[in-house]
Amino acid sequence: MSENDSKSYLDMDLLRFTTAGSVDDGKSTLIGRLLYDSKSIFEDQLEAIELSSRKRGEEITNLALLTDGLRAEREQGITIDVAYRYFATPKRKFIIADTPGHIQYTRNMVTGASTADLAIILIDARKGVIEQTCRHSFIASLLQIQHVVVCINKMDLVDYSESTFNDIVAQYKDFASRLDIPHIDFVPISALNGDNVVDKSPRMPWYLGGPLLYILENVYINHNYNHIDARFPVQWVVRPQSKDYHDYRGYSGRVCGGVFRKGDEVVVLPSGFSTRIKSVHTFDGEIPEAFAPMSVSMTLEDEIDISRGMMIAKPNNKPKAEQDLEAMICWFSDSQPLQLRNKYTMLHTTNEVKCMVQEVRYKVDINTLHKIEDDKKIALNDIGRIKIRASAPVLFDTYRRNRLTGSFILVDDLSHNTVAAGMII
Repeated sequence: MSENDSKSYLDMDLLRFTTAGSVDDGKSTLIGRLLYDSKSIFEDQLEAIELSSRKRGEEITNLALLTDGLRAEREQGITIDVAYRYFATPKRKFIIADTPGHIQYTRNMVTGASTADLAIILIDARKGVIEQTCRHSFIASLLQIQHVVVCINKMDLVDYSESTFNDIVAQYKDFASRLDIPHIDFVPISALNGDNVVDKSPRMPWYLGGPLLYILENVYINHNYNHIDARFPVQWVVRPQSKDYHDYRGYSGRVCGGVFRKGDEVVVLPSGFSTRIKSVHTFDGEIPEAFAPMSVSMTLEDEIDISRGMMIAKPNNKPKAEQDLEAMICWFSDSQPLQLRNKYTMLHTTNEVKCMVQEVRYKVDINTLHKIEDDKKIALNDIGRIKIRASAPVLFDTYRRNRLTGSFILVDDLSHNTVAAGMII
């Protein structure tokens, strides 16, 4: 690869997407077909799965083995953990998160989808919209994923029927009308045979849209970064104390929103002291401005006591600072349900704060989207709305406004296990 080719590859747009669907809907097979037909599999990888398929007594190469890497996954023919795969076409780079379909692995689906720009939801053409379809669509809506591609798979098993496809589209649209998903595409596919995955299928001339890869290459993604509200959680204080940088004191971290430029007036929270930006640096040197999701180091004109967990913002546009929060959570712990008044540690941006859950407002029935108010026990994979009391004010925006400053995880203080992921309302 030449230097120019290397630069153009690095400058390519990146799309992160996740796959979701019920067990045996063909998620791993779809990803394997996508990688195979787009020429993104190395020869040794292909030889390995061909050998593995022969050992298993399968007549054809099982492309699902590309993502099902755990021994238990291969033995059962299911996906258990989130598997990440990377590939690129001349138009775009991709990071795929292949997530499990079983109900008991909903927490894994939330993890894989938390950074996604797009979600592919698979539906078995023989079964139509089922409980897991609703569950995964609701999670995609809850996580504010802007684009959903509904792939109606196994069309070869229903004789590539247009009426079957149209019926499932109508079912899904009826359910999705109650969700907050701005853009939905529908594609009839056969992951096993490759119909409408990379190339348009001649077996379904009635389908006038593009194949799945065309949609992935051309969908508009703004990555949902907030470029209005300036947010810079401080992660580390940089003091090289070297000959070249003897007096250097920089504050490093990841920009979570807005734009920071040299000379901008800023405020340090929660202390409230004001100053101006003296310079903005990356590893390559000084730059004129920084914006999300860049990782930078900033120097300030005044000496202010700043440490990890504090936030730099603009004086006229500060984040909310409150101790009482309301959030939607997905419970991760399989050993202990949510306990009111129990002590948890909230990890929010670069800050850690002790907290307790004061109240469970309701649980969500994934199938009907109704609020369950008479059963407020939050256990593994449950999704609900809670009220949290923190020991100190938390600097946040709502999740809808900023996914980075509006999300958090809860860690149990006794077991030190991550027990929940939350989105601040």
